[in-house]
Amino acid sequence: MRDLTPFYCPRSIAVVGAGERATSSGGAVLQNLIKAGYTGRLVPINPKGGTAFGLTMQPALKSLAEPVDLAVIVIRPDMIVGAVREAAEAGIRNLLILPGGFAEAGDEGRARDAELRELAAAHGLTIAGPNCAGYMHLRPDLRLAPSFLRDLPPGGGLALVSQSGALAEEVIAAANLQRLGFGTIVSVGNAMHLGLEDHLEYLGADEGCSGIFLYAEGIEDPARFRTAAREAAKKKPIVLLIGGRTGQGGRAAAAHTGAVPNSEAALAAFAAECCALRVTSLRRLLLAAKGFSFYPEGIAAKALILSNSGGPGVVCTDQAVLEGLDLVDLPAAMAAPLRAALPGEASVANPIDLLADAREERFGLCFDLAVQKGYPAFKTILGIHVVPFMVDAAPVVQTIAERMRRDRRPQGLAVMHAMMGTLPDKAAWFAALEAAGIPAFNDVEQMAECAGLLAQYPKLRARAASEPPPNRPPAFKGRA
Repeated sequence: MRDLTPFYCPRSIAVVGAGERATSSGGAVLQNLIKAGYTGRLVPINPKGGTAFGLTMQPALKSLAEPVDLAVIVIRPDMIVGAVREAAEAGIRNLLILPGGFAEAGDEGRARDAELRELAAAHGLTIAGPNCAGYMHLRPDLRLAPSFLRDLPPGGGLALVSQSGALAEEVIAAANLQRLGFGTIVSVGNAMHLGLEDHLEYLGADEGCSGIFLYAEGIEDPARFRTAAREAAKKKPIVLLIGGRTGQGGRAAAAHTGAVPNSEAALAAFAAECCALRVTSLRRLLLAAKGFSFYPEGIAAKALILSNSGGPGVVCTDQAVLEGLDLVDLPAAMAAPLRAALPGEASVANPIDLLADAREERFGLCFDLAVQKGYPAFKTILGIHVVPFMVDAAPVVQTIAERMRRDRRPQGLAVMHAMMGTLPDKAAWFAALEAAGIPAFNDVEQMAECAGLLAQYPKLRARAASEPPPNRPPAFKGRA
């Protein structure tokens, strides 16, 4: 197990190939470090000298008065081995290499890769990359982003470790759009020394990380990965998306990362042995991220659907059942006062149908009774609010947000809410709900999917904590 502290918590960083042109790789990396608010010593390296973004550039690593914790290398592939040799001679032991041109780049690249590995072994170097997009790690005490990805994530306890830089960039875009709590994004690239297993071990032990999301095609050491995942799953959810689960997808993954194709049965069995929550699409990975941003411990499977419209309630019910949620019968202590207070045509069952003309009084009553008389028979509430023309939605949203504010709920009660129809003030309404700790959706099926994913984690955590790991090699095949 390598020490990743110099990568996640470096006190000093040198950027080899830095410049002031933001459209260059070196300029983009330097700009991202500044934009992220990195507060350690930051040294741009460029033989031309001058300044970049207000920082004085040094001509070479050997001109530094003392070694930096981390050197980020962003120069032409044919110059990289020389730069690494200079770093080693300057006493620098940890390097992040972003450009490609190594094992993935034909005979010339493989020869360069072998030379770099030999150099690293001779000097005790640890190399992240090459052929990667870098990483971002945004924490209150240290914010760093040695990466040329176009934007920073919003911050939070969630971490993504990906074998695809493009998917990492897509997760950042979705996180900013949907307010997902990603604060760490890692692109591993060729993973010369630091692969998925290394980051999984480090982030699993990191108390500031509340959930680990992984995109994998090939895993170098499946047994080590399984051990690390099970250990981490005792404390935080591990969400695993493995690409190449079809025959053609497997061949594409082999061409991309050298992954060995695996059967669907082997993929499912491996995820189960890892006590990881397996998702089969990027869409579901992002849904899980939305849910775990609010409920890092997961949620209970026993659920109530509370709607003001029959059709959406039915669709949500179907999806909830398919996702493994348990739609329990309403306790009599809750059902009786609801029947007395609601119109005769309302449905007092699970799902509840408050009818389309339900205003804040009706919603408020139902949520109050759910907490006072329904909990803990169910510990998850999936709310649905279709917004008809004759009802002002703002007071309904305000009532739900106030009644279900995170600090007012019983411990262990989870609430999600979907709004449907034309939503003229959607941004404000969703913001009000989410400020109260209620994830908001405009699709009832996605809400049910998200709830179903989160409800799996408590069982996975219990298995990781109570069951011994399998005493056999994983059926999952790693890289060739």
